[in-house]
Amino acid sequence: MAHIIVVGNEKGGSGKSTTTMHVATALARMGHRVGGLDLDLRQKTFGQYVGNRARFAAESDIQLLSPHYMDLPEITEDNLQHGENLMDQRLSAAVESLEEASDFIIIDCPGSHTRLSQMAHAMANTLITPLNDSFVDFDLLAKVESDGTTVKGPSVYSEMVWSARQLRAQAGLKPLDWIVVRNRLGTQNMINKQKMGDAISHLAKRIGFRVAPGFSERVVFRELFPRGLTLLDLKDVGINQLSISNIAARQELRELIKALNLPNVTVEF
Repeated sequence: MAHIIVVGNEKGGSGKSTTTMHVATALARMGHRVGGLDLDLRQKTFGQYVGNRARFAAESDIQLLSPHYMDLPEITEDNLQHGENLMDQRLSAAVESLEEASDFIIIDCPGSHTRLSQMAHAMANTLITPLNDSFVDFDLLAKVESDGTTVKGPSVYSEMVWSARQLRAQAGLKPLDWIVVRNRLGTQNMINKQKMGDAISHLAKRIGFRVAPGFSERVVFRELFPRGLTLLDLKDVGINQLSISNIAARQELRELIKALNLPNVTVEF
């Protein structure tokens, strides 16, 4: 069966789609078969990213290894059995369609609580939660006191992950591996970065996730999206002399893939 990776965060602007595309493309470039789904039915940023990639490759007459992306199939209410949920069936049908030809299926969730997102979290073998490295976004994980470190209780999102874990346990499935990825790390304000790191490490033990390094704030990510490119594609499009920033960003991606500890994945870039 395909290993399902879900990228989820109920706040926008955390770099979910950038993380999704880079993980998916890295796995494809290492020889794995990767299927992709975007559950943000309004924005479809991940879907647009893949579409931009296909268009740029065709226009440039080059081959770019990519995830096999598909939209959720349309299902009418008439095709449902009594008690079945339409969104559940659409997601199940998409996963079933991708599973036979995929080693990994990566699912990008919307920045809000939806039925599709809830179901995807219950399906996940690996859950990646990108988080802006700021206390403004820390409440995604937990409710804290005014000192910024004393935890009052889990957030609504953490409770949803807990529910997903319970559903997996009841179904006899392997435990979900939850990784919180610290994105948009700044090069300055080291005191805030240290406080954020301490708070996340403390919370990780409380509610059961691992912490992994993510991507620093870099202009290159905004430049890559219109062409559907990732950090690993730069030499393929003729950029042989990488800047120091691009080299550092590739190293961040390498460290992220290692930290995910996915089955049968040896980092080779």
